[in-house]
Amino acid sequence: MKSPVHSHNGHLAATPRVVSRFVLPLLASLVAAFAAAPAHAVLGGAPMATPNGATANGAVSRAAVVPGGASASQTAASSSAPSYSVSSTTLASGTVVNEYVSAAGVVFGIAWQGRQMPDLPNLLGNYFPQYLQALKAQRAARGSRGPVSVEDSGLIVQSGGHMGSFAGKAYLQDALPAGVSASDIQ
Repeated sequence: MKSPVHSHNGHLAATPRVVSRFVLPLLASLVAAFAAAPAHAVLGGAPMATPNGATANGAVSRAAVVPGGASASQTAASSSAPSYSVSSTTLASGTVVNEYVSAAGVVFGIAWQGRQMPDLPNLLGNYFPQYLQALKAQRAARGSRGPVSVEDSGLIVQSGGHMGSFAGKAYLQDALPAGVSASDIQ
Protein backbone atom coordinates (compact mmCIF):
# COMPACT_ATOMS: atom_id res chain seq x y z
CA MET A 1 0.00 0.00 0.00
CA LYS A 2 1.26 3.43 -0.90
CA SER A 3 1.71 5.96 1.84
CA PRO A 4 -0.14 9.27 1.48
CA VAL A 5 1.70 12.20 -0.05
CA HIS A 6 2.25 15.06 2.40
CA SER A 7 2.89 18.65 1.45
CA HIS A 8 5.57 20.81 3.03
CA ASN A 9 3.16 21.95 5.80
CA GLY A 10 2.21 18.42 6.88
CA HIS A 11 -1.22 18.29 5.22
CA LEU A 12 -2.17 15.66 2.71
CA ALA A 13 -1.50 16.84 -0.82
CA ALA A 14 -3.99 16.15 -3.58
CA THR A 15 -2.48 13.84 -6.12
CA PRO A 16 -3.81 13.69 -9.67
CA ARG A 17 -5.37 10.32 -8.82
CA VAL A 18 -7.26 11.83 -5.85
CA VAL A 19 -8.41 14.76 -7.95
CA SER A 20 -9.66 12.57 -10.78
CA ARG A 21 -11.25 10.05 -8.44
CA PHE A 22 -13.13 12.38 -6.11
CA VAL A 23 -13.10 16.01 -7.20
CA LEU A 24 -13.90 15.63 -10.90
CA PRO A 25 -17.03 13.51 -10.37
CA LEU A 26 -18.19 15.99 -7.74
CA LEU A 27 -17.68 18.93 -10.10
CA ALA A 28 -19.44 17.06 -12.91
CA SER A 29 -22.47 16.38 -10.70
CA LEU A 30 -22.63 20.03 -9.61
CA VAL A 31 -22.49 21.25 -13.20
CA ALA A 32 -25.21 18.76 -14.18
CA ALA A 33 -27.40 19.84 -11.26
CA PHE A 34 -27.15 23.51 -12.19
CA ALA A 35 -27.70 22.80 -15.88
CA ALA A 36 -30.83 20.74 -15.10
CA ALA A 37 -32.19 23.30 -12.63
CA PRO A 38 -35.26 25.05 -13.98
CA ALA A 39 -34.58 28.47 -15.39
CA HIS A 40 -37.05 31.02 -14.18
CA ALA A 41 -38.06 34.61 -13.99
CA VAL A 42 -37.55 36.18 -10.65
CA LEU A 43 -39.89 38.92 -9.63
CA GLY A 44 -37.73 42.00 -9.22
CA GLY A 45 -34.89 40.34 -11.18
CA ALA A 46 -33.93 39.23 -14.68
CA PRO A 47 -36.30 37.56 -17.17
CA MET A 48 -36.38 33.77 -17.41
CA ALA A 49 -34.32 31.71 -19.77
CA THR A 50 -36.43 29.08 -21.49
CA PRO A 51 -36.60 26.03 -19.17
CA ASN A 52 -36.04 22.50 -20.51
CA GLY A 53 -39.15 21.26 -22.29
CA ALA A 54 -40.66 24.77 -22.52
CA THR A 55 -41.38 26.89 -25.58
CA ALA A 56 -40.63 30.60 -25.70
CA ASN A 57 -43.42 32.35 -27.55
CA GLY A 58 -41.51 35.59 -28.06
CA ALA A 59 -41.53 39.04 -26.55
CA VAL A 60 -43.81 41.89 -27.48
CA SER A 61 -42.89 45.48 -26.67
CA ARG A 62 -45.68 47.52 -25.21
CA ALA A 63 -46.15 51.13 -24.38
CA ALA A 64 -48.01 52.31 -21.32
CA VAL A 65 -51.08 54.50 -21.59
CA VAL A 66 -50.33 58.00 -20.43
CA PRO A 67 -52.98 60.22 -18.83
CA GLY A 68 -54.90 62.46 -21.21
CA GLY A 69 -55.90 59.77 -23.70
CA ALA A 70 -52.67 59.60 -25.70
CA SER A 71 -50.96 56.26 -25.56
CA ALA A 72 -47.34 56.00 -24.72
CA SER A 73 -46.93 54.27 -28.10
CA GLN A 74 -47.81 57.58 -29.71
CA THR A 75 -45.31 59.26 -27.42
CA ALA A 76 -42.84 56.41 -27.87
CA ALA A 77 -43.05 56.74 -31.64
CA SER A 78 -40.96 59.86 -31.30
CA SER A 79 -38.61 58.39 -28.68
CA SER A 80 -38.65 54.75 -29.97
CA ALA A 81 -38.50 53.44 -26.39
CA PRO A 82 -41.27 51.09 -25.26
CA SER A 83 -41.96 51.26 -21.53
CA TYR A 84 -42.08 47.47 -21.09
CA SER A 85 -42.21 44.14 -22.87
CA VAL A 86 -44.16 40.95 -22.33
CA SER A 87 -42.49 37.57 -22.85
CA SER A 88 -44.62 34.46 -22.96
CA THR A 89 -43.34 30.95 -22.21
CA THR A 90 -45.31 27.71 -22.37
CA LEU A 91 -43.89 25.33 -19.76
CA ALA A 92 -43.64 21.58 -20.34
CA SER A 93 -46.78 21.20 -18.19
CA GLY A 94 -48.74 23.37 -20.64
CA THR A 95 -48.95 26.31 -18.23
CA VAL A 96 -48.30 29.65 -19.90
CA VAL A 97 -46.23 32.19 -17.97
CA ASN A 98 -46.18 35.81 -19.10
CA GLU A 99 -43.46 38.02 -17.68
CA TYR A 100 -43.66 41.77 -17.73
CA VAL A 101 -40.23 43.34 -18.07
CA SER A 102 -39.41 47.02 -17.66
CA ALA A 103 -37.25 48.92 -20.14
CA ALA A 104 -34.43 48.48 -17.58
CA GLY A 105 -34.72 44.67 -17.93
CA VAL A 106 -36.36 43.99 -14.54
CA VAL A 107 -39.38 41.68 -14.15
CA PHE A 108 -42.11 43.73 -12.44
CA GLY A 109 -44.98 41.32 -13.03
CA ILE A 110 -45.72 37.68 -13.79
CA ALA A 111 -49.01 36.06 -14.84
CA TRP A 112 -49.79 32.37 -15.34
CA GLN A 113 -52.61 30.21 -16.65
CA GLY A 114 -52.77 26.47 -17.16
CA ARG A 115 -53.47 23.00 -15.85
CA GLN A 116 -50.73 23.19 -13.20
CA MET A 117 -49.46 25.89 -10.90
CA PRO A 118 -46.01 27.14 -11.89
CA ASP A 119 -43.11 26.88 -9.45
CA LEU A 120 -43.93 29.93 -7.29
CA PRO A 121 -40.75 29.77 -5.19
CA ASN A 122 -38.74 30.21 -8.39
CA LEU A 123 -41.04 32.81 -9.92
CA LEU A 124 -41.28 34.93 -6.78
CA GLY A 125 -37.62 34.55 -5.83
CA ASN A 126 -36.72 36.63 -2.76
CA TYR A 127 -40.39 37.63 -2.41
CA PHE A 128 -41.53 34.05 -1.80
CA PRO A 129 -40.98 34.11 2.01
CA GLN A 130 -42.94 37.39 2.20
CA TYR A 131 -45.73 35.79 0.15
CA LEU A 132 -45.81 32.69 2.39
CA GLN A 133 -46.02 34.78 5.55
CA ALA A 134 -48.89 36.87 4.17
CA LEU A 135 -50.62 33.73 2.87
CA LYS A 136 -50.42 32.06 6.30
CA ALA A 137 -51.97 35.14 7.88
CA GLN A 138 -54.74 35.15 5.28
CA ARG A 139 -55.44 31.44 5.74
CA ALA A 140 -55.52 31.82 9.53
CA ALA A 141 -58.04 34.65 9.22
CA ARG A 142 -60.45 33.07 6.74
CA GLY A 143 -59.60 29.41 6.28
CA SER A 144 -57.55 27.41 3.86
CA ARG A 145 -59.90 27.32 0.88
CA GLY A 146 -60.59 29.76 -1.87
CA PRO A 147 -58.60 32.12 -4.06
CA VAL A 148 -55.47 33.82 -2.79
CA SER A 149 -55.18 37.59 -2.68
CA VAL A 150 -52.06 38.77 -0.90
CA GLU A 151 -51.09 42.41 -0.60
CA ASP A 152 -48.01 42.97 1.51
CA SER A 153 -45.54 45.87 1.32
CA GLY A 154 -46.00 46.43 -2.41
CA LEU A 155 -46.07 42.71 -3.31
CA ILE A 156 -49.40 41.70 -4.84
CA VAL A 157 -50.20 38.04 -5.56
CA GLN A 158 -53.60 36.88 -6.79
CA SER A 159 -54.15 33.23 -7.59
CA GLY A 160 -57.08 30.90 -7.95
CA GLY A 161 -58.64 28.08 -9.85
CA HIS A 162 -59.20 24.39 -9.38
CA MET A 163 -57.47 21.16 -10.34
CA GLY A 164 -56.68 21.37 -14.03
CA SER A 165 -57.27 25.11 -14.37
CA PHE A 166 -55.14 27.61 -12.46
CA ALA A 167 -54.53 31.30 -13.09
CA GLY A 168 -52.86 34.08 -11.23
CA LYS A 169 -50.51 37.00 -11.23
CA ALA A 170 -47.87 38.56 -9.06
CA TYR A 171 -46.43 42.03 -9.36
CA LEU A 172 -44.55 44.71 -7.51
CA GLN A 173 -46.84 47.70 -7.11
CA ASP A 174 -43.98 50.19 -6.74
CA ALA A 175 -42.15 48.83 -9.81
CA LEU A 176 -45.01 49.26 -12.30
CA PRO A 177 -43.85 51.62 -15.07
CA ALA A 178 -45.71 54.91 -15.41
CA GLY A 179 -49.04 54.31 -17.13
CA VAL A 180 -49.11 50.57 -16.41
CA SER A 181 -51.85 49.29 -14.11
CA ALA A 182 -52.49 45.99 -12.38
CA SER A 183 -55.11 45.14 -15.03
CA ASP A 184 -52.36 45.17 -17.69
CA ILE A 185 -50.78 42.11 -16.07
CA GLN A 186 -52.69 39.09 -17.36
